[in-house]
Amino acid sequence: MNSKSKGIILIQRILVWALYFFSGFILYSNKGILPSFLITFSRINYPLSIFWLQIRIKKRTNFLPIDSKMTTSQLWFNLLPVTASLLTVILSITNTILLIVGKIINF
Repeated sequence: MNSKSKGIILIQRILVWALYFFSGFILYSNKGILPSFLITFSRINYPLSIFWLQIRIKKRTNFLPIDSKMTTSQLWFNLLPVTASLLTVILSITNTILLIVGKIINF
């Protein structure tokens, strides 16, 4: 991989992390656009999702390591953090987009 493509990947990762951190700032600082139970769920799982994503990126493992030899408890142990983290990412970014769109429309 040449340095130009590594630079593009680095810029893309920085932009994604900046958007996610900005979404977390909006999530904790404002009332929120989404229903309150979704905001509460996102506020609880947001810090956990950051740590989970960092661990997965650092280890360079699959996001969903499922094996046919896994027990039910091992499967749930792998599925629950992935599902909660992905749902938190979707909800926090959706909340930010809706807030920004609302601010632009009411401008």
